[in-house]
Amino acid sequence: MIYTLAALITVLGFAWLALAMEEHWRQVHSSPLPSIGARRLMRILGALALLASLLLCLRVDYASMAVLVWVMYLVSSALLMALMLAWRPRLLSIAWPVRGS
Repeated sequence: MIYTLAALITVLGFAWLALAMEEHWRQVHSSPLPSIGARRLMRILGALALLASLLLCLRVDYASMAVLVWVMYLVSSALLMALMLAWRPRLLSIAWPVRGS
């Protein structure tokens, strides 16, 4: 259960990091960019989500296995973000439903 939560948090973290980028924001929302503060908040939330997923993995398993699982989550989440941005970018609006300023 905790591993599943860690995987979901990793995907959410990558979604926030992607939405903090101008190009991906326009793909997803087709609206003006959010403020610099909102983009900075997305970057911070993305980084904290990735850290939280690592901590969850470390809570469940011993360090070497937890880091291995976390790296696999990072790779699969990055691939998922790339595929979503290529085929269904509007789905990422779930991660940040507020439109730009």
